[in-house]
Amino acid sequence: YEKAMFRWGTIPYEITHGTELSPSMAFPIPLTLFTSMFLHGGLFHLGGNMLYLWIFGDNVEDRLGHIKYFFFYILSGLAASLLFIFTSPQSQVPMVGASGAIAGVLGAYMITFPKARIMTLIFFGFFIRVTPIPALLVLGFWFLFQLLYALPSIGSTTGGVAFFAHIGGFVA
Repeated sequence: YEKAMFRWGTIPYEITHGTELSPSMAFPIPLTLFTSMFLHGGLFHLGGNMLYLWIFGDNVEDRLGHIKYFFFYILSGLAASLLFIFTSPQSQVPMVGASGAIAGVLGAYMITFPKARIMTLIFFGFFIRVTPIPALLVLGFWFLFQLLYALPSIGSTTGGVAFFAHIGGFVA
């Protein structure tokens, strides 16, 4: 599993220096910008991404059509990777996941359906309530959360959540 992450995940250092850290690379380094979108760090990572895609993706795809949606999704993922690489060019930790591409879908949803109401869990201590909240508010809050966590990670070379990838996809 770890070998797959280092082989097909995007490693910012490899992209910025044009050299592979692992000599077993089966294809050109830039192709990891695509392959990394189809790997995930575990079942919770995959499940979280699929939940967001399930909630927001079909509406955006209906608006764009299948072909445009496919290219939009891929371009959002590329923008996500490029912003992360720009903010952490020395990182030797593989970046994997579709979160950046899905963040692009979230951004498109927010622009296209700002008044749509998202059924949201609200926690009050031990009490939980399901409340419809406008997409603009839900996704705007999500974006601010990403930004607050991203700023301290500029230049980081350690692993963790690639918040700038989420920002890059969302803005794209």
